[in-house]
Amino acid sequence: MSNSAVEKWRSDLASWAIPDEILAQAEVPPWFHPAALFALPEQIWDSPSHQRAREAMPDGGTVLDIGCGGGIAAFAIAPPAAKVIGVDHQLEMLEMFQTNAIDRNLEVETFQGFWPAIAESVPQADVVTVHHVVYNVGDIKPFIEALISHARKRVVLELPLVHPMTPRSKGWKHFWNLERPTSPTADDFLEVLKEVGIKANIEKFTGRILLDEGEDDRVEYTRMRLCLPESRRDEIVEFLKMDPSPTSRELAVVWWDIV
Repeated sequence: MSNSAVEKWRSDLASWAIPDEILAQAEVPPWFHPAALFALPEQIWDSPSHQRAREAMPDGGTVLDIGCGGGIAAFAIAPPAAKVIGVDHQLEMLEMFQTNAIDRNLEVETFQGFWPAIAESVPQADVVTVHHVVYNVGDIKPFIEALISHARKRVVLELPLVHPMTPRSKGWKHFWNLERPTSPTADDFLEVLKEVGIKANIEKFTGRILLDEGEDDRVEYTRMRLCLPESRRDEIVEFLKMDPSPTSRELAVVWWDIV
């Protein structure tokens, strides 16, 4: 058995795969991210992640946002950034990102595809931000290496301390009698960075969950994530009364400077 942190990360993420017999029953793809969930809030909370990115951003600089969604990570630091670059595999996300940039009179470029597959087409930036993406990346080493090659000053990542689907574990047990994994974690990600040769900083904090705001939303997203049919909606409502969705979660910002 390999002691590699990179291989452990890959195998731990693979253990989160939904069994085929359950996945086949899903009426809605469980990993789909509706673009509306990633719309910018009226006011972006100035989190430690935004602070670590902003302090490395020169006036008039450029931020590259990987897995950008609506662009919270980029627009939180613009200004001082004057140009934003968004990368996402969903066209709806990039359209929203571009509209938000134009509304803020920012120069903008967008690139559709998966990182790092399209990295050669994407320009460098002063700061590269990556929020809530790494738990989707099994092949983590080339992902990180492409971040390094595209940042002139700093790379900043935000991630939950535990896998983002962990709050659903009780639901998987309740509806499917399925035990879910408990790793990888943010500390495992630090071990990956260390193995790749990066001496990273980490700061842990509590952040608000922006998703699943309304009761109907909570029921629908729970149904989608747990591969449950519409016919079980009443059961989901009762389950959420016993085990309500959390309103906050423990996060980490991980960052390092390019030297």
